[in-house]
Amino acid sequence: MKPHTLAALLHRAVALLTALPWPWLRRLADGIAWLWLRLDARESRVARRNLELAYPELLPSQREDLQRAVLRTSARQTLETFRLWSQPAGQNLARLRERYGQDLYDAALASGKGLIVAAPHFGNWELLNQWLSSRGPISIVYRPPESAVGDAFLLQARAAENIRQVRAEGPAVRQLFKVLKEGGAVGILPDQQPKAGDGVFAPFFGVPALTMTLVNRLAERTGATVLLCWCERIGPDLEFALHVRPVAPAIADPDPVTAATALNAEIEHVARRDPAQYQWTYKRYTLRPPGSGEANPYATERHPH
Repeated sequence: MKPHTLAALLHRAVALLTALPWPWLRRLADGIAWLWLRLDARESRVARRNLELAYPELLPSQREDLQRAVLRTSARQTLETFRLWSQPAGQNLARLRERYGQDLYDAALASGKGLIVAAPHFGNWELLNQWLSSRGPISIVYRPPESAVGDAFLLQARAAENIRQVRAEGPAVRQLFKVLKEGGAVGILPDQQPKAGDGVFAPFFGVPALTMTLVNRLAERTGATVLLCWCERIGPDLEFALHVRPVAPAIADPDPVTAATALNAEIEHVARRDPAQYQWTYKRYTLRPPGSGEANPYATERHPH
């Protein structure tokens, strides 16, 4: 069976599952989070290690509480996203109970200078995609899964009239420059670890993290406006607040380390608003600075005593 056919079946199955009332799905997600913690699954181990690195000042009991909150939020976010993918965008956007900076976004898009949206893995970035597409055409950079079926599923699930999905590969950069030069909008998830050689090390929660230079290269060479955007969860029942705000000018600095440091500081500021809503289940610190002698911190994920 071809990947797109399997993806279509998977998409239908997801739609059937998420047709259940949200309180039921929320309880299912909480059960999944409990299992992750109970079985010390990958999500639990990675979250624990990330919190050890990012919040060394917390007591172990405080980090354990935060770890449980992260797992609960991560599981809910997964089912929440499936539900958003399965329902009309207009219905989903009605869940944005609060909107901050929307005029700022519209003005930047109308300026014709080009617009770069830096969207951290915070809250629900898939709802943000739907809001962005409601304001006009946008090219979204994404990293395709290794599975052809998974890639086809994402392309189907995120498909919308104004969304163009661009694979995070070499030719993509040329496409993004073209979009920005023509005054269009580009969306980037800036806190994904790039491949070695495609970024620089800059502090993130006090720990050196390989950070993409794509945002600053695009901004510095095109003069496009950079805005930080996210959809923050403000209640247990699929209620969100949209946030759009300007970033520090240093993000467009020609020095990549200066720019990456400014970018990570912006993302960290958002993540600290509500640490449980940040994607701590992602291995952000796998690659270490050359010559540092540091080992991959996830190779020795510690188990609780």
